[in-house]
Amino acid sequence: MTEIAITGSTGVVGMALLRLLTERGHNVKALIRSDAGEAIAVENGALPVRGDMLDPDSLNELVAGSRWVFNVAGINQLCVSDASAMERVNVESVGNLIAACRRGGVERLIHTSSAVTLGEEKGTVGNEDSPHRGRFLSKYERSKFYGERLLFEQAGDLDVVSVNPSSVQGPGRVTGTGKIILDVINGKLPFLVDSPLSIVDIDDCAQGHLLAASEGLPGQRYVLSAEPLRVAAALDFAGLAMGRQIDIRLLPPGLVRGLGTVILPVVGLFKRDLPFCPEMLRVMTFGHTYDGSRAERELGLSYRPAEDTINRLIGWFRSEGLIEPSPK
Repeated sequence: MTEIAITGSTGVVGMALLRLLTERGHNVKALIRSDAGEAIAVENGALPVRGDMLDPDSLNELVAGSRWVFNVAGINQLCVSDASAMERVNVESVGNLIAACRRGGVERLIHTSSAVTLGEEKGTVGNEDSPHRGRFLSKYERSKFYGERLLFEQAGDLDVVSVNPSSVQGPGRVTGTGKIILDVINGKLPFLVDSPLSIVDIDDCAQGHLLAASEGLPGQRYVLSAEPLRVAAALDFAGLAMGRQIDIRLLPPGLVRGLGTVILPVVGLFKRDLPFCPEMLRVMTFGHTYDGSRAERELGLSYRPAEDTINRLIGWFRSEGLIEPSPK
C-alpha cells in the first residue's frame, strides 16, 4: 500500500486513475475545489484536500507524507481568445507542485503531459526522441510544451517522469475529441478531415500512469498510444459499433486548409461565429501518428486495439442516453 496524492482527479484521465489507484488498495489524497469534486473523491475512496494548483499551502497539505504524486490537472481548449487560465494551470502550476514535492520529500512526481509536446514534423511518426518542429499548432500545445519543459528544468533532485498520452478515448469521454465523435454519430457535423489519428484507451492510459510510477526511469518521457489509424478507419469502427453506416463527408487535409484560408477571413468581416477556428483547422489537417512502444518495452503496458476502445466509447454513449435516434 502506497501513500499517493493526485491533482485533476475530476477530469477524464484523473478520475480513471483515481479509481485504479484506490482499487489497487493505495491510500490516495485528491486535490479538489468544489463540493462536487469532494463527493467524487469520497465516492472513490480518496481523502479530499480542498485547494487549488495556484495555492502553495494547499499543495503542501496535499503532498505531505506522499510517496508518489500524480499531476493530472490541466486545461485542454481550442479556439480561445484568452489563454491565460490555460497557461496558469498547464505551466505555472507545474512549478508550484514541484516546489511542494521537494519541500514534502516526495519520492516521485508523475506528470501528465501530452503527445502533442513531441512536436514531430508533419508526416513523421512522433516518439519520445522526436526533434521538435519549432512551431506550435495551438495555444494548448504551446502550454503543455512549456509545462513539460518546466518540469524537467526545475526538478533538481526530485525524481520526475512524464507521461504523454495521445487522444484519450473510452467511457467517460464526452468533451474535446469525445464530443466530436458524439456529434458525428448524432449527425451534427457536416464533415471531418481524413487525417492520421492516434488514440489510447482511457483505462490503458490510467494503467500507463501507474506503471510509470513503479517502473519508469527517472527523467524519462513515455508516450501512451495504441496503433495508429486514419479517421476513415475510426468511422468504420464506429459504424460497426452502431450497426449502421456513419453518414459524413470526409475531406482531404489539403482541401480543408485551402477552404479555411478563404472562408475564415470572409466570415470574420461579418462577425459571424463558426464551430471552428484557424488553430482547430491546423490541428485537424496536420494529423498525428505516435509510437507508444517504449511504454510497452520499459513499463510493460499493453494496449487495447483501437476498435475495442471505440466500441467501449459508443457503448458508454448508449448507456448514458447520449445517442440520438436516427432520422426516419
